[in-house]
Amino acid sequence: MKGKFRFWIVYGLLIGATFFVHLHHDITVPVNRPLREIPAHLQGWRMVSQWHFDDSILQVLKPTDYVYRQYVGSEGSRVSFYLGYHGGGKNSGPVHSPKHCLPGAGWHRLSEQNVRIHVGGEGVSMVQAVYQNGESKELFLYWFQVMGKCLTNEYSLKLTDIFNSIVHGRRDAAFIRISIPFDGSDKNALATGRRFVRDFYPVIESFLPR
Repeated sequence: MKGKFRFWIVYGLLIGATFFVHLHHDITVPVNRPLREIPAHLQGWRMVSQWHFDDSILQVLKPTDYVYRQYVGSEGSRVSFYLGYHGGGKNSGPVHSPKHCLPGAGWHRLSEQNVRIHVGGEGVSMVQAVYQNGESKELFLYWFQVMGKCLTNEYSLKLTDIFNSIVHGRRDAAFIRISIPFDGSDKNALATGRRFVRDFYPVIESFLPR
């Protein structure tokens, strides 16, 4: 009797899973506003250049919307800012981790840790990492943002993706990366990156759906 009972449980789960796979559809969730409307001037930061990916890169990344810019601060520091949004529809690809993309572009990691930067009364979790390519060094601050929540690793991102798909019918996610080149100590680069996050995080949050 026990064996037959287990069989019917497994059979029922398989039937349920089959119906879920065939009937379940994730919706496409748009950004609140097009990312190109992110301010070019803010709190002393000034956009000096903006890059657009060619079709071959877009075919790999498959973002629903993205913005890739360089800003200069009032004291002359330069910051590269990338925000890629993936709306979760059938034409949207998954978020690509920098742990795979940066080494593929010739960068190797020197250090990495999770940090929290306080913006107003909110602590924003992110990864702080230093990479080197030849003689060039850059400090990277990055995180994944899903429905207003900041994630710092790919495993949490995947689990959240599965949960949101089942419960909410949503798979939208954003990847935010800030990078600052530096020579010698990364102390000044870190201060610059933290200041950029504090100034831009409220803007970033206003563009992304919750």
